[in-house]
Amino acid sequence: MSAGLSLAVQYGVAEARLPRHRLRRWARYALDGARADGLTEFDSVELSLRLVGQAEGKRLNRDFRGRDYATNVLTFEYGVDPLGVARGDIVICVPVLAREAREQKKAFVERAAHLTIHGVLHALGYDHLKARDARRMETLETAILARMGITDPYVIAD
Repeated sequence: MSAGLSLAVQYGVAEARLPRHRLRRWARYALDGARADGLTEFDSVELSLRLVGQAEGKRLNRDFRGRDYATNVLTFEYGVDPLGVARGDIVICVPVLAREAREQKKAFVERAAHLTIHGVLHALGYDHLKARDARRMETLETAILARMGITDPYVIAD
């Protein structure tokens, strides 16, 4: 059975290629993948996902991570409460996403799907600080994206 998902989408910048229904579908894929993987136990999930521009992305990364540049995705994980609700906030910087898609020779929407899934998994407790954890997270991301018809995001295009 699928866990309940409450997803609030905020547009700090407009991006027609990323409508709410698409972001919700990607978050659902990530949620179902994580649930099947079993790392975190949760009954439902409450997330916010905010699309931002360069300035806001840089400010958030500086203020919360001490790094003075805009990064592709920031996730704030709040854990699972006693009622089994996992909560988190995800911020995707659209200009960084677009630049990375061009540099990696990937479709904008596929790169956006990967960053959304990556952010949702972080919100559910996954991380990539240790090599073993990174392999687990990357393997899960790759499997989720494959179910969506998207190729392995960790393979660099020529």
